[in-house]
Amino acid sequence: MKKLLLSAVLALGFSGIAVAEKADSYKPMEIKFDNLDVDDVKQQRIATGNVILTRGTLLMKAAKAVVSQTPEGFQHVVLTGGGGKATFRQKRDGEGEQWVEGEAERIEYDENVELVKMFSKAKVRRLEGSKPSDEVEGEFISYDSRKEFFNVKNTATGESKPGGGRGTMVIQPTRTAPPPAPATTTPAAGK
Repeated sequence: MKKLLLSAVLALGFSGIAVAEKADSYKPMEIKFDNLDVDDVKQQRIATGNVILTRGTLLMKAAKAVVSQTPEGFQHVVLTGGGGKATFRQKRDGEGEQWVEGEAERIEYDENVELVKMFSKAKVRRLEGSKPSDEVEGEFISYDSRKEFFNVKNTATGESKPGGGRGTMVIQPTRTAPPPAPATTTPAAGK
């Protein structure tokens, strides 16, 4: 999974976003699960029960994961929370400990077009170490990693409709507060 994840209902964007670890897409995908069904004809693997997928720095967790492969060898992954949330976390390229993480009731990733779609109660956070830098929430979030373009819509179908709901974006300040001014002393009266 090469790059990952947002904007706001009116297509707000993040400035200076780093992309996910480029090397991840050439690493093997490891899947841990309670149960697995494999259909070699359809090139489909269905893992259920505490599913954990890792690929390089990418970590995805869900109640169920359906992993398909195209004849060209590209992966398509659908994660569902089974009443909870599906989650992901991935290191971003760049200096230091920069991460992106998110959650939704359903997450779809198409490696061929490098597109992530998050459906129903979606949330994405950028982190520097463990400190959040930016966060966005909405019913639908998609990220085109080739164009580094995020989009949030107010319905879980990926459309924006009047009255469909509202998204929220929190942008942390990048500058720090100035240090407090030194305390001044006033001469005592009569001296």
